[in-house]
Amino acid sequence: MSGLWCGLAGLLSGILGSMGMGGGGILIIYLSIFTSIPQSTAQGINLLFFIPIGIFSVIMYQRKHLICWRIAIPFAIFGVIGSFLGGYISQMLDDKLLSKLFAILLLIMGAKELFTKSKDKK
Repeated sequence: MSGLWCGLAGLLSGILGSMGMGGGGILIIYLSIFTSIPQSTAQGINLLFFIPIGIFSVIMYQRKHLICWRIAIPFAIFGVIGSFLGGYISQMLDDKLLSKLFAILLLIMGAKELFTKSKDKK
């Protein structure tokens, strides 16, 4: 694994993650395909990777008053609950099945973005 490719994957993941565009997808794909790391390990690395990025991004978005805390707090609470459930469920799944589920999710999200008309927010 080349340090250059590792650095580029990390940089791109950080940029996309801070923009809220799913940098984890890039990092997980890079780790599982190009480094032969199992899907569950790649997801664990991804979660650790995004702790500092998430903190920094919240600070930057809050400075610009782009966070509506009244809406965000319930999502955060249920997100934490969901993370416990997801962590428990992922331990029961085989890495091959986890990879296939991740691929299906990416395909669904990609198709939705490609075929959904965008709304102008002017």
